[in-house]
Amino acid sequence: MILPDTFSTRARLIIPLIFTACLILSACTDVDNSSAIKISVLKYGTVNWTLETIKTSKLDIKNGFELSVQPLASTQASKIALQANATDIIVSDWTWVARQRGNSSDYVFAPYSSSAGSLVVPPGSSINSIRGLVGKKIGIAGGPLDKNWLLLRALALKEGVDLDKQVEKVFGAPPLLNNLILQGELDALINFWHYSARLKAKGYTQLLSTHDSIHKLGIKATIPILGYVFREAWANNHPIELNNFLTASREAAELLCTSDTHWNAILPLTRTNDAITQELLRHSYCEGRITQFTDGEKTAIQKIYSILASTGGAKLVGNVKQFDMQLFWNNPR
Repeated sequence: MILPDTFSTRARLIIPLIFTACLILSACTDVDNSSAIKISVLKYGTVNWTLETIKTSKLDIKNGFELSVQPLASTQASKIALQANATDIIVSDWTWVARQRGNSSDYVFAPYSSSAGSLVVPPGSSINSIRGLVGKKIGIAGGPLDKNWLLLRALALKEGVDLDKQVEKVFGAPPLLNNLILQGELDALINFWHYSARLKAKGYTQLLSTHDSIHKLGIKATIPILGYVFREAWANNHPIELNNFLTASREAAELLCTSDTHWNAILPLTRTNDAITQELLRHSYCEGRITQFTDGEKTAIQKIYSILASTGGAKLVGNVKQFDMQLFWNNPR
């Protein structure tokens, strides 16, 4: 029997989400003591370097909590887990949190990393400026609403170039786009930081990082790109455990950046045996550590949000045009 199109479309959208949420709910019931913290993250994401170090170095036990890590197949699955109350913490960006708070959710953001994506070109490329991108074929990871792309577009408009209309855009998954540029099928690529690091290890040139774009737009602060996201009500009920987790996260990052022993322990998670790539990954990871998060950085994020809202429109921010400064976790230790 062939189902009506409307039903089959809804089924294709809804059933996988329900199935994923059920899996998450069943998988997250093994830790139920009051000091336990459940975090759901992308299975192969770089945040696992931090979480693995917390677990293997027993930084959770040292800091008075028990960390339970739930690896998932996609960032969307982690968001579903948070929405279903199947996890305590996920990793996402402040743009998503702002939009969700605008829809009456109480999610809060605590900075995790400022490591940012970048625009790279092949060795020997003639492209050395934004104007050099005109008429070229550009790969863009993360889709048309990716922050790296939107900020580059905003910078280009400031320089009189409309990249949205003046380049051939190719959207795709980060590893696929890396392969395409390696095969000579792209003239330039905007990708996430750890994928850009793999290309730079092969001699590709970074033309602009996302932080470069932000600074050229007149915002001088270096801001967090990703953070730990959780419900405000949960955080207010578990402030000690949450702050202990954030402390353990910072301690783990410090170990990875100062101890070769700890770094070597997570090398299998980098999924590369190339020493140059590993070193570049470590450098980018460590460069992204959050050393301060003051009102200056918060104000900078508010300004960047306005730029993103203008460039990405309602598809990115929905009806939330005014950035909510209350979305940052305000009980740090």
